[in-house]
Amino acid sequence: MSMRGSPAEEVPAEEPPVVAEPDLAVTVARLARIAPVGKAEIMANIALHFERLAAAADVTTRLRLCHFLAQAAHETDRFRTLEEQGGAAQFARYEGRADLGNTEPGDGARYHGRGVFQLTGRANYRRYGRMLNVDLEGKPELALDPRISIQIAFAYWRDRNLNAAADRDDAARVTQLINGGANGLADRRQLLATAKGIWV
Repeated sequence: MSMRGSPAEEVPAEEPPVVAEPDLAVTVARLARIAPVGKAEIMANIALHFERLAAAADVTTRLRLCHFLAQAAHETDRFRTLEEQGGAAQFARYEGRADLGNTEPGDGARYHGRGVFQLTGRANYRRYGRMLNVDLEGKPELALDPRISIQIAFAYWRDRNLNAAADRDDAARVTQLINGGANGLADRRQLLATAKGIWV
């Protein structure tokens, strides 16, 4: 018995092209590309806790991540410190500031900037301490703990709805919500451009 032809071969259906998701992993090596002078301990703690905390704060897109890290790099002097510089003269500017909740003598120095986003003022220490169930008001130095500092930063980011400004790629608005003005805006924009070149 001869076969005059073979059954038609099935042509596999073309699969739609796969669009690569951006690689949003935050590693010490990548943080060091933003800030080569950064301290290993600070960068290691950011990298260690970033993915879990970012998911909880919905910092899950390239723009949100880049804005967050650019602001963090600026506020920490490129991951070199978790404490505001300037000493007594700088901290005196916060004394008696009702808008910061600094109502007791010495509050300006006691509640000076600490952490990834430089948490400042008694009211902020109280608010974010309650959110995290950490006594930041009673023990403000806890904001210097790198593990607590990154938690504060994400709580602040979520509380101030910074994702909305990041989604618009609005560095000026993100800066205003982090810092209260336009302080260091040019540097923050430069760090943002650097971050965008790393997380592509």
